[in-house]
Amino acid sequence: MGLFAVLRRVRAFGGHFLLLAVLALVTAFLVSGMPRTGNRLAQEGLDRYLTRQPAAQRDLTYAGNAITVADGVSMTGQRAARLDELPEKMPAVIRQAIAQRWYQADTAPGELKGADLAARNLKVELTLRAMPGAEQAADLAEGRWPAASQPKDRPIEVVLAREAAGKLNLRVGSRLTLHRIGPGPDPDPSFVTVVGLFTPRDPADGAWDGLPQALKVSEPQGESGPFGLVGLTAAGPVDRLVAAGWAGRFSWRYRVGADRIKVQELDDLVAGVRQVQREPPPGTEFSQGLDVLLTRFDDTVDAARTLLAVISAGVLATLGGLVALAAGLAARRRRAEFALLRARGGGRATGPARSLAEALLVVPVAAAAGWLLGTLVPGAPGDSIGLALAAGVAITLALPVAALVAAGGDGRRDLVRMRPSTRRLTLELSLLALAVLAAVLLRRRGLAAGTVDPLLVTVPVLLAVAAAVVALRLYPWPLRLVSRFAARARGTVAFLGTASAGRSGVATPLVVVVVAIATAAFCGVVAAGIEAGRDRAVTRAVPADAAILGTRLAPDTAAALERAAGVRAVTPLALGGGQRLATDAEGTDARLGDVTVLVLDGAGFAAVADAAGVRVPVPDALRAPAGAGPLPAVVSPQLAADLADAGLETTAFVPVQGRRQPFRVAATAADFPLVDTGRYLVLPWSALPAGQRDAVVPTGFLVAGDDLDDAELARIGNEGQRRYQTSGAVSTNRKPLDVQVRTWAAQRAELGAGGANGLLAFGFVAGTVGGTVLGLLAIAFTVLAGARTRGQVLSRLRTLGLSRRQGRGLLLVELAPLVAVAVLTGAVTGALLPLLLTPLLGLSAFTGGVPVTAAFEPGLVAGAVLLAVIALAFAVAVEAVNNRRQRLGEALRLGEENGE
Repeated sequence: MGLFAVLRRVRAFGGHFLLLAVLALVTAFLVSGMPRTGNRLAQEGLDRYLTRQPAAQRDLTYAGNAITVADGVSMTGQRAARLDELPEKMPAVIRQAIAQRWYQADTAPGELKGADLAARNLKVELTLRAMPGAEQAADLAEGRWPAASQPKDRPIEVVLAREAAGKLNLRVGSRLTLHRIGPGPDPDPSFVTVVGLFTPRDPADGAWDGLPQALKVSEPQGESGPFGLVGLTAAGPVDRLVAAGWAGRFSWRYRVGADRIKVQELDDLVAGVRQVQREPPPGTEFSQGLDVLLTRFDDTVDAARTLLAVISAGVLATLGGLVALAAGLAARRRRAEFALLRARGGGRATGPARSLAEALLVVPVAAAAGWLLGTLVPGAPGDSIGLALAAGVAITLALPVAALVAAGGDGRRDLVRMRPSTRRLTLELSLLALAVLAAVLLRRRGLAAGTVDPLLVTVPVLLAVAAAVVALRLYPWPLRLVSRFAARARGTVAFLGTASAGRSGVATPLVVVVVAIATAAFCGVVAAGIEAGRDRAVTRAVPADAAILGTRLAPDTAAALERAAGVRAVTPLALGGGQRLATDAEGTDARLGDVTVLVLDGAGFAAVADAAGVRVPVPDALRAPAGAGPLPAVVSPQLAADLADAGLETTAFVPVQGRRQPFRVAATAADFPLVDTGRYLVLPWSALPAGQRDAVVPTGFLVAGDDLDDAELARIGNEGQRRYQTSGAVSTNRKPLDVQVRTWAAQRAELGAGGANGLLAFGFVAGTVGGTVLGLLAIAFTVLAGARTRGQVLSRLRTLGLSRRQGRGLLLVELAPLVAVAVLTGAVTGALLPLLLTPLLGLSAFTGGVPVTAAFEPGLVAGAVLLAVIALAFAVAVEAVNNRRQRLGEALRLGEENGE
């Protein structure tokens, strides 16, 4: 055939070629565009993740050893020059990621004295800091900046943060003396004068993250400890003090910019940082926390990409099945043409050769257009050109292969009983055995983190195809049984519909529908499992609507909390870590290591959890009343094993706020809320002796309520701490640290927003929507594949008196079993796949370390039923449109052979 003849054939069967072209375009677009979308979402997730982290954790810090130098030698001048030298020794991937850099030189803290401090009886230690670039990061509120050159006989000029100076009663013009801290009196104190006060332009600027902080006063560590203050000065005074014998410290900090890190380079960046940490430049100490942050994020990206590969395999397999259906439908429509070609002397390959020539004019162009459209999707390109070429070749060959198969078919297929040949049964049994073997091998072998191998992406598709084969062999039998009962009943609709459905050949369409629906169901079940895992992770940390945790709070804090707006229930708790178990009341160490002890009221804990709507199992041992003998304790399995080995499971002693309490192992729990260690024990507050029950002071409270005000809860908690520390014999002037207020909602939102959650959500949405849409499209193909045959039958029945209403009922009865079996088989397969795959996918990276478990979801059943109803309605609509287009009378006149 010449080119123009091929073009005429393409035009004559334009609808079929248009369908193949669209499928080729969509496939190439997904192969090209999905990796770009994944890379873009991963990059955006990395940017958000790093931005949300404390900025100092992204710093790479070199600290020099404390030194002293001779007079006339500039310590700051020598060390400041290394700010640009040190990055040259870093790997290139780290140099490219550095966005900001700072240098600072500090003196050791010295005792600061002066009239303004004495007026308020303040003890202050001052650290002098030379920090190039400070003038560009701050604005003067009063005074001036220190002079660059300061004579030795003049006081050292410093500028202070205005907020810090106000807190310590210092102002511009304050004159002070700075004494070196040592074993004896300082023979030569230095004079200091405050020449300016500044305010930072951006307190979050990395220039102010050095330790100690330059913007605020460091609180005293003890009851009579000094305040810590940082004063900014020029390099000369720092050099002068170091030359006089003061210890000097210097550091270089390099901040990695979130927008300078590429997801594709995470492994190289982490390796480079760890290399620098192992081999820092001589005379420096290297510290960083970047590798932990990046490794944690990389784990989430690896898990998301692995899951996305599984979902993509299901979607692409469904598209491949649709291509096979479209090619088969086109070939069956042209069966008479191929038979005529052979009758006129053509060989068996003549029809397929024509089909190949026609496909070459359509499919490669559509695939190239789809690839080019995919390159327009924002994001870094992926390595998918090979897959795109393979998909284009496969779609191009689909039509000639289907023509070759169709050329060998003959006879009335609607009259053939569904008795498969031995060859087909052997093929199906081999497929089932291969699917089971692949699943067993995958489960036994496991999966290396961050890898996507062929076995992983093949097993879900194989299992879905195997499930479809089983359904294909099983579903005709109950239909034939129903048909026998329908034959004895009045009316013909039920009998004819079930009989036709029981013998229809729907092998390939059923497989495609099952794979598509299984992909969508898999996404839904795994997404629900991750959400449930996140709920469990947050509940471990906050088993209520809010948790208030501090040191020790006055017991009447509970009453104050109950009066707060929105609070419905409150229960106290006492949490202490690093406790040592004893074998007797005298305190003989049991040598079992440190344990965490939690004391709470079981009944109150259960009431708060129920009021908050969180699921927390409360063992009966924690509801035990006071009685004789050791207290019943709920312990971790690891601690229970240690106690059993030591023979202490029936009696041991644990300190509870200074008093040793005897306890026994009453129950074990793999994990328990509020404790995050593997060695803990939980005691019931209600079982404490009456004289000691009131002596235990709460260290926190659990609160249940609606619209809780975090600030109000923190205020009540802080007041409770202060009341306890100023009451009775425990009165102290030391200011306690503020309480921590953790809310369930905030913790849950934070867990759901971190890491590569955007990539994960994209995979779920793409898999669910893509599987559902492609499943409906496969059902449409199934309907169209047998539409001509059903049209002929319906035409004959209409001539025998079948009404239009009965015709629609017949169509509904015939299609309902196919649609229901396909959708339900796909839904069940997709729901069972997570049982096999979730232990291998590393999804705990998205749940704070809590394992993701696949569980029965009632919503899945409702969704499957709803999808089956929608699919059935869609199938009936497609059939009705096709009947109106072809007209039943013409379908009858076309004859038996064209009915295919």
